[in-house]
Amino acid sequence: MSKITRFQGSRAASNDALGTGTVFPASMGPTPLGGSAAGAGLPAARVSAHEPQRHPISRAQIETVLYRSVAGVSLIFAVQSVPPMLNQFGERQPVGAGIVVTALALSILSVVVATLLRKGVRATTTIVATVYALALVAWPFLMLDRGAVLEDKPWIWYLCTVATSCAAIAFPLRWAATYTVVIPAVYGLVRILPAGGLAEEALALLDAVYAMLLGAVVLIIIYMLRQATEAVDLAQSNALQKYALAVRQHATEVERVEVDSIVHDTVLATLLAAAGADNARGAELAATMARNAVARLEEVETEPTDDPGRVPFSRVAGRIRQAAGALACSFAVAEGIVEDLSMPEQTSEALYSATVQAMVNSMQHAGPLDGSIGRTVTLGATLMHGASIDICDRGVGFDRAAVPSGRLGLRLSIQGRVESVGGSVDVRTSPGQGTTIAIRWCAPEPIPDPEAAPGASA
Repeated sequence: MSKITRFQGSRAASNDALGTGTVFPASMGPTPLGGSAAGAGLPAARVSAHEPQRHPISRAQIETVLYRSVAGVSLIFAVQSVPPMLNQFGERQPVGAGIVVTALALSILSVVVATLLRKGVRATTTIVATVYALALVAWPFLMLDRGAVLEDKPWIWYLCTVATSCAAIAFPLRWAATYTVVIPAVYGLVRILPAGGLAEEALALLDAVYAMLLGAVVLIIIYMLRQATEAVDLAQSNALQKYALAVRQHATEVERVEVDSIVHDTVLATLLAAAGADNARGAELAATMARNAVARLEEVETEPTDDPGRVPFSRVAGRIRQAAGALACSFAVAEGIVEDLSMPEQTSEALYSATVQAMVNSMQHAGPLDGSIGRTVTLGATLMHGASIDICDRGVGFDRAAVPSGRLGLRLSIQGRVESVGGSVDVRTSPGQGTTIAIRWCAPEPIPDPEAAPGASA
């Protein structure tokens, strides 16, 4: 029992070592007896320790798209403002106008560079929004003749949407909304001044409202996309945590079934056989079971490997033949075509152990050991590329409904063990009619790779 306790402790430690940062599907980690949980009925997943998890939609990716979109729009509007800027440059103070033009140009270029490098985007967009606000306030004071009427609308008008878009990126929602309202309103005030073309109040109001609407649309789109991606990221994180919890719970349950089965198969069965050994044949059976128990416990103490591996069913069949020959009664073993069939190591161990336990049950409960009740084991492959094992005898049979719940041989060591690796057990018996235990296991269908599917690259 101390060996089993150490075995459980090592498995628990390996599970804890996985942590919560990376989700390892059950098919990737070791399980009792060196098998893999892929054989425990879990589908083979594509997430592994060496493959990063894919996030089709995430806040970081959406932010990158938004940054580059704003940078592209800023560049387009900046180019659009160049012709009117050149036309109006002679009406303005050269030094002051040159500083404004240079500051706006450099700040917009810094946004473009920052989006390409994915660094400092919020800082550069904050600079654009701040420089534009200062330029707008300074606009009337940079005219050579403050009383002269500008012939066209100020060229700075073309950059108003650029400034509100950068504010939507750089500022929190409340401050960005305030900026989107205040800056166009300030432009409307500038528009009715001589430095702004002395426009009529209705036209100035129309320009201001138009700029507010454009800025509001950009702000709403950015805010909604951010909220949506946050919700998606949160849902994905919760789903991964639930999946990781389910994997750990499944691995724990599989380990519990395996350890309980080992205890029943080795310790209890050996003790019961030794207690009932009232003749030489019974003593020989008890000694054989004791040797098998010691070997089994030594196997459990061995550290599991990280490579789940595949085991040919022919090797499992050979072990079953050897076990049948070592028992104190005669089992006729019939083997079909099994050369092309293989399975995960844990699956092979489960099928082998369940078959041996079924033969031991037949020896203990079916009747005489002299071969008069025709004990047979039939091995073969199914049409679904799986394994089939039938353990039959023409013994006394039993009523399944009358089996006490405390009897673990059939329920735990056979059915529980096979079901833990995705197989099934069918027990056909009745009093006086013998017993047939049909064990079936089918290889799980591989999960299709969406990247390899036709048209996936489109």
